[in-house]
Amino acid sequence: MKKIRVLVVDDSVVVRRVLTTALSEDPMIEVVGTAANGRLALPKVSLLRPDVITLDIEMPEMDGLSTLPHIRRIDPRVPIIMFSTLSKPGASATLDALAAGATDFCTKPTHIGGLAEGVAMVKRELLPKLKALCGVASHRPASLLGATLRPAPSVSTLVAPRAERPLGPPARVEVVVIAVSTGGPTALRTVWDQLPASLPVPVLVVQHMPPMFTTLLAQRLNDMGNLPTAEGVRGAAVVPGHAWLAPGDHHMTVRREGLAVRLHLDQSPPESSCRPAADPLFRSAVNVWGRGVLAVVLTGMGADGLHGCRAVIGAGGQVLAQDEGTSVVWGMPGQVVHAGLADAVVPLGEVAAAIVARVTGRPVVAPPGAHPAPRSARSEVRS
Repeated sequence: MKKIRVLVVDDSVVVRRVLTTALSEDPMIEVVGTAANGRLALPKVSLLRPDVITLDIEMPEMDGLSTLPHIRRIDPRVPIIMFSTLSKPGASATLDALAAGATDFCTKPTHIGGLAEGVAMVKRELLPKLKALCGVASHRPASLLGATLRPAPSVSTLVAPRAERPLGPPARVEVVVIAVSTGGPTALRTVWDQLPASLPVPVLVVQHMPPMFTTLLAQRLNDMGNLPTAEGVRGAAVVPGHAWLAPGDHHMTVRREGLAVRLHLDQSPPESSCRPAADPLFRSAVNVWGRGVLAVVLTGMGADGLHGCRAVIGAGGQVLAQDEGTSVVWGMPGQVVHAGLADAVVPLGEVAAAIVARVTGRPVVAPPGAHPAPRSARSEVRS
């Protein structure tokens, strides 16, 4: 098997050593070069043509944000994983980098206690992302790695044949719940840019991110979109026309309390290695709204959302999944599609329209050439 070729760019000698040691111990990885700053890295990008680049944000001479557009001009497709500190400036710079074309990010500890500790952290946090990104790199459109995302032109909103859907019309949608991970900030910006302020239901989102990152992402979505958006707060009333983003390191769920539905936060064990995780949110939404749940699973690695979607379908709700062509990693939505749980498979550029159509009850018509979700898997789940 061809090894994944990695270029490590970081001004810290210690971090470069930790990354090189951890990555080189994996038989699937080859570190083909290192650089102490962006200026030194750019010639190596051109010469080595790595399969993936790890890029520090804070570096002398040319930092990560300054380096990023130059790398994109050399290679618009190569996955770039930003290395960021768990701080407000680090989180803000990371979100800027993701908006400018970085593919994903990984947080690094402020102090690495020793080589063994640092190597273990890299193997735990970075390796799975690196492998997931490189596993789909050859199939991902270049536009997904830049600032602008475009839907695949040959794919549109897909609707399951009538005979394979539950009997009777779909229930009225009362809430939209969204699961997203790798590639999520860019995907959410695309969706938020098209969602109307008049959306008559609440929207609840789980994006796999640590604390501070979710705070800033919620603020940015609120500033750029039409839909008022905030980070989830314990006890907040869930009302139509507003969106809430699960805070980092907390599961966010909903409960009905009298006439109101309120947010609840907890730090119960991670699910699918995630906290926040989408599965607890989806299950709690089913407990509150039953058939009225519309679940949306966007780009991301892993399987978070799969069990929650089973609960949604079991209650008679609806599920949308982002298609493979516009996903940075088709892990989470792919799991849902392969399990036969998706009512529709939708390009990113059409997710907002598909949400609005189902919330308002307008029919969604599959265009000529559209490919429905797998028939056999759907039939088994629906029966």
